[in-house]
Amino acid sequence: MTGGLDVQAAVAKFDRGSVADAESAAEDERKQVLARFPLEEWAELPLVRYALGQGEPPGSGPTYCRLMEFGTPHLGSIKGGSAAKHIMYHHNSGEWRLAAPLRGMDPQGAWAELRGQFVRAFDAVGAGDFDALDDLEVLRYGPALVTKTLATYFPEHFLPIYSGEHLRRFAALLSGETDQGDASAWRSNRRLLELVLAQPEFTGWTGHEVMRFLYEHFDPRPRQRTIWKIAPGERGRLWKECRDGGFICVGWDELGDLGQYRSDTELKQALDAHWPRTSGGSLTLARRLLAFRDLEAGDRVVANRGTDEVLATGRVDGSYRYDPDRPEFHHVVPVVWDLSHARKLSKAQHGWRSTFAKVDPSLFAKFTATDADVDSGSGSVPGTVQAQVGAGVPVAPPEDVQAVLDALARKGQVILHGPPGTGKTRLALGAALALDGRSDVLGADVDARQRAQAQVEMLHGDRIRMVTFHPSYGYEDFVEGFKPDLSATGPGLALALTDGLFHGVCSRAAAHPDQTFLLVIDEINRGDLPRIFGELITLLELDKRNLPVALPVSKRSFSVPPNVRVIGTMNTADRSISHLDAAVRRRFAFLPVGPDPDAVSGTVGPLDLAAFFESLNTRIARHLDADHQIGHAYLLRDGEPIATEEDLAAAFHHEVIPLLEDYCLGRADLLHGILGDLVDAETGRPLLMPPQDLADALATEFTSGVTGPDV
Repeated sequence: MTGGLDVQAAVAKFDRGSVADAESAAEDERKQVLARFPLEEWAELPLVRYALGQGEPPGSGPTYCRLMEFGTPHLGSIKGGSAAKHIMYHHNSGEWRLAAPLRGMDPQGAWAELRGQFVRAFDAVGAGDFDALDDLEVLRYGPALVTKTLATYFPEHFLPIYSGEHLRRFAALLSGETDQGDASAWRSNRRLLELVLAQPEFTGWTGHEVMRFLYEHFDPRPRQRTIWKIAPGERGRLWKECRDGGFICVGWDELGDLGQYRSDTELKQALDAHWPRTSGGSLTLARRLLAFRDLEAGDRVVANRGTDEVLATGRVDGSYRYDPDRPEFHHVVPVVWDLSHARKLSKAQHGWRSTFAKVDPSLFAKFTATDADVDSGSGSVPGTVQAQVGAGVPVAPPEDVQAVLDALARKGQVILHGPPGTGKTRLALGAALALDGRSDVLGADVDARQRAQAQVEMLHGDRIRMVTFHPSYGYEDFVEGFKPDLSATGPGLALALTDGLFHGVCSRAAAHPDQTFLLVIDEINRGDLPRIFGELITLLELDKRNLPVALPVSKRSFSVPPNVRVIGTMNTADRSISHLDAAVRRRFAFLPVGPDPDAVSGTVGPLDLAAFFESLNTRIARHLDADHQIGHAYLLRDGEPIATEEDLAAAFHHEVIPLLEDYCLGRADLLHGILGDLVDAETGRPLLMPPQDLADALATEFTSGVTGPDV
């Protein structure tokens, strides 16, 4: 055992021979790097041969950064994310993007400084002075590239693992100790190498064997990965090309290489510049495109045609590339397709109307249930549902629920915050169901009544409690206090010491330390939190659990057991997070729950519901703020997007407009800025119109000009 990990048993299962071909390919790639960029020539290496985004001179081959990111996959991957990891690169806007220490310099001056630090790093490693690497400030802005560079030129001193987080996780697993979170990637790499060399199980192993072994048995990447549906062109017109070529591709070619964008906001600005008539509803598209760019090998995707046909499922087999030599759809991700899953679905998926959409794991499991991987376990996707509910295989919770569970494990208590109607309470109860062992009712295809029944049963049990805070809720309700004793007889009012809700949860948790107990507090910010929690706010911290205090009313000793968790929900439109007591904020993790356009994907007459929803929220954020956006629940009926003109009119006139009028506080200019021509210019009152006309008016005001590939 090493650090609580049975490395010896894992080593016994590992086939070192399976690495031979990949290791041979890695050595060929290393020799290619050394031949094109000899170590002794780095001191005079020109910028044109280093940076991404430049026109490569004929016959010069790829730049160093392109070769390291895209041309040497067997040496270890540094793909994904933006080109910022290369410290400096040429943006398609024509400007040079430089890391912070280089800003203000001209490109050649910046390159001279960066190149000089690379050379100093090579000299330091050659002399065995690894501590000197930490003095090279500019290189710290490209840790993955620099660590891969050092491992390529000095493979005896570094392992082919470049992610700082992964290196720290592997080191913690082998040592049993938490590694320094602020250590550089190359220092963490050296630390991991030292731990490996100290283990007799790895005697005689190469760096690539160690790397493959660690990722195969102890992969630190999230086990719950989003499954994406990606349409291969309108109505699947590019499917044959994608199928035969082993890839998936999407349009928006005018954006250029997606690797140059560092954030969703930057990409949204580019989308708005190329498609200015989209009414600002492109932030979600920007996020989807970045998710497409950052797909990793092993991720699962679904190719679809329309809303009810699966063309195939696939496993990502490489990383994103921008291919300008293609006639169209330049954004490409390699995929190994499985055509056996092609089928017509019995129920149309409303969220599949756009190019990108998330696929519910339980739905994915249904049309892949015949896959041999499910039976054998080989090649299975970590974190996804591997069999249908009831087959005896534990069901993994959805991605958003898992994020709440992870935050609870890390912090002990979580507040889910966001605008009204975004599903915060539903998510809190979903996390509660998962903690109660009922993840099987969280799938998108599970009947709502089944989930509701599971919630009722859960809340009637002993481990999960739910309460709604309000202004009159107090310490005596939550912890303890004297209350009227209704069972007392005789004249006068008799008072009895009564345990509050949280006191009861903690008492039961202390009696059952092997189980997790949860309190869900809806509308947590509507209560006076310092008064309600009192001295217990300190005891919520995980390192203060089981610390006894004397309660001020009864003088009894009390503590919060380590197996108690708390989830709160709050509407940011009511009161922002900044208004919460600072002591409360320090002790809770805060998870945003925002509007989800995928949830309202559908059409009502000429109106694209998701596009309207995004555009409306963009205007609200512009004229008010993001906290006052509307949630997708306003456009749902029985869990499905509204589909009739009558339902649309009812939602818009009776729910959305009253909410906006309340937000605007009688200011007609604000309401007009949000609703445009749907507000009477003279009176400032929203227009009333028949349901059959409203969909057309909303489409004209909010979604005209929205462009882009579709299903």
